[in-house]
Amino acid sequence: MAQANPHPAVSADGCWHNLRLAPQLYVSEVADIPEGTLACIVVQQGRMVWVGPQDAMPAQYQALPRHDGAGRLVTPGLIDCHTHLVYGGERANEFAMRLAGASYEEVARAGGGIVSSVRATREASEDELVALALPRLEQLLAEGVTAIEIKSGYGLALEHERKQLRAARRLGELCAVTVRTTFLGAHALPPEYAGRSQEYTDLVCQVMLPALAAEGLIDAVDVFCERIAFSLAETEQVFEAAKALGLPVKLHAEQLSNMEGAALAARYGALSCDHIEHLSEHGIAEMKKAGTVAVLLPGAFYTLRDTKVPPIEELRAAKVPMAVSTDHNPGTSPCLSLLLMANMACTLFRLTVPEALAGITRHAAQALGLQDEQGLIAVGRPANFVLWPVQQAAELAYWFGSKPDCTVVRQGLIAQQAKA
Repeated sequence: MAQANPHPAVSADGCWHNLRLAPQLYVSEVADIPEGTLACIVVQQGRMVWVGPQDAMPAQYQALPRHDGAGRLVTPGLIDCHTHLVYGGERANEFAMRLAGASYEEVARAGGGIVSSVRATREASEDELVALALPRLEQLLAEGVTAIEIKSGYGLALEHERKQLRAARRLGELCAVTVRTTFLGAHALPPEYAGRSQEYTDLVCQVMLPALAAEGLIDAVDVFCERIAFSLAETEQVFEAAKALGLPVKLHAEQLSNMEGAALAARYGALSCDHIEHLSEHGIAEMKKAGTVAVLLPGAFYTLRDTKVPPIEELRAAKVPMAVSTDHNPGTSPCLSLLLMANMACTLFRLTVPEALAGITRHAAQALGLQDEQGLIAVGRPANFVLWPVQQAAELAYWFGSKPDCTVVRQGLIAQQAKA
């Protein structure tokens, strides 16, 4: 049986002082805090009740327990808003195949790709899936992640999709982290449905989705809309089924080609459209209208050695919020560092540092429907923040390959204490 960190977290209640708050990632009802000015965050009963300049803290909080931030930079907890963290096996062989010249589609048609992870996931028990995913999750948490999305989609049958989603829920309980579960039954055709795409889509919509929703295992519904996956018509059928159950939708959209899936998803009020390398102007306009977040996944872009960069300038001009995520999965983004993804979003996609930091905090929260709870330091929200051993916020996207010695406050608890 998998076990989380044996060292129990302790309450973060009290006055966190001698802090430097990262610009644009906090809200103070007292006054704006000039850069370089020391600040305080007051936590009571696991929630932030005061945020402001240190010398303006009300007298009523002066006697609370003190937590000395030692001048460290503070950001909201990081949010990994697109992952496939629960699965069996690995796919290093496919990495080698692609290096030898095989394309993503060629790997899939040769029996690799998503279907190979399906085989390994079906063979694993729920306990085994938890045990496999736990060290992956712990690596992300150690780097300051306080909320994460975990998709299904490697089961492709009711019992195995259920197993994945239950494992994801258990990981949240084991690690005291906010986990949003996304049903991705329409990820690929299982081998037993080869050539029968419509029959499988019917199974997803009429059997799997209603059953798993009734068990409270689904927070959102996703589809892989692509030439090698599901058509626009099949995607809309899944969206209609989700709508009937009152579940929000999101979409793997425009990764390999322009299917106009993003525009369809936006018409259904999608939380996010993810990948979007081939996103059209029409898709951008529809996403802007719907308030849909564009989730950038530089890890998959890098691993697949893609050359088609998402339309960053157009998204920026349209003021479509851009999130950044690891897309952790065994085939195309075996990454376990959200800070590395922030760096790649800057270097490969040309995001600015403020855009990248917003992409792993407040915009990532919006992509999960958590914008009122996560992604921002503000009064009334649960205490989810990170103290970083850096002089300026740009360092969080500048360094790569390092493991910062950070203090992590997660769900009102000191989940990790910096050594220094």
